[in-house]
Amino acid sequence: MTLISAFISGCAGPALSEAERQFFIKTNPWGLILFRRNCETPDQLKALTDAFRAAVGRKNAPVFIDQEGGRVQRLGPPNNAWRRYPPARAYGALYTENPLAALRTARHVGRMMAQDLIASGITANCVPVLDVPQPDAHEIIGSRAYSNRIGQIMSLARAHAAGFVDGGVMPVMKHIPGHGRARADSHMELPVVSASRADLEAVDFPPFAAMADAPMAMTAHVVYTDLDPDNPATLSRTVISDIIRRQIGFGGLLMTDDLSMKALSGSYAEKTRRALDAGCDVVLHCNGEMAEMQEVAAAAGALRGESLQRARAALRIQRRPQPFDEAVALADYEMIVSR
Repeated sequence: MTLISAFISGCAGPALSEAERQFFIKTNPWGLILFRRNCETPDQLKALTDAFRAAVGRKNAPVFIDQEGGRVQRLGPPNNAWRRYPPARAYGALYTENPLAALRTARHVGRMMAQDLIASGITANCVPVLDVPQPDAHEIIGSRAYSNRIGQIMSLARAHAAGFVDGGVMPVMKHIPGHGRARADSHMELPVVSASRADLEAVDFPPFAAMADAPMAMTAHVVYTDLDPDNPATLSRTVISDIIRRQIGFGGLLMTDDLSMKALSGSYAEKTRRALDAGCDVVLHCNGEMAEMQEVAAAAGALRGESLQRARAALRIQRRPQPFDEAVALADYEMIVSR
């Protein structure tokens, strides 16, 4: 039996090429991640996810997506097959007026989003965003954050994530241990945060600690000079072992943010090995470029030991979609998108 590899892969288009199919058969990545380039219709998307699982030979192989709502929504307009969903900040705005309605709506909309995803074979969503945005930070987080108030983020994120879990979709919290102070977009360059450890402990870490029981988390490609001045969190054994695992208390599966983002330097083999050596359980490579995928796969090796146990535990979170009152959920959805 082919061992499962410690990486999550992308693919290039709306259907697997024969080269991709053979690559997945040979390398057996733990999961697949999808982007707008991969998503045309519900039926096409179901065929794509089925083809991936057939290639790796695992019916429960996780398929991921970034379906936050707002400007980070892979399924949605201009394709009318999927609804337009609000950004996380919309729930925070409602919370200031009516906390109960905001929490209920976050859960209901998460449940509706899960229904879209599970119908197409997508079983994991990279939500919630637990970053606490600061006034002088880059806009890359912005409205993707529920609020700039720690308590609101904790409450709304848990409600939103619960809706996905109820719908059979596993949540992935991000970007641990916090991207809200970054003054640069890590897709384009490496952000450096000079805040003191005391400030990070007071503001940035608490939302992640409040959801430390989440099945999965995604790292931040950010340097925190008071924690490890030489390495971004993704590549820092100090940040992963001392902060994420011990202080925040996260015990679930830890994946990197996308290795193809420009925040990280070095070859793909180097980045893969450094991330796994630092304590990440799996690496994430998203752009669908075959040569890069092959390099990542060769360096990742098999999913073993505690990382394999965490991967198995994450998959056990998934449940059959639970019944819900669709009429009430739709009313809450229409209310939040009309604001």
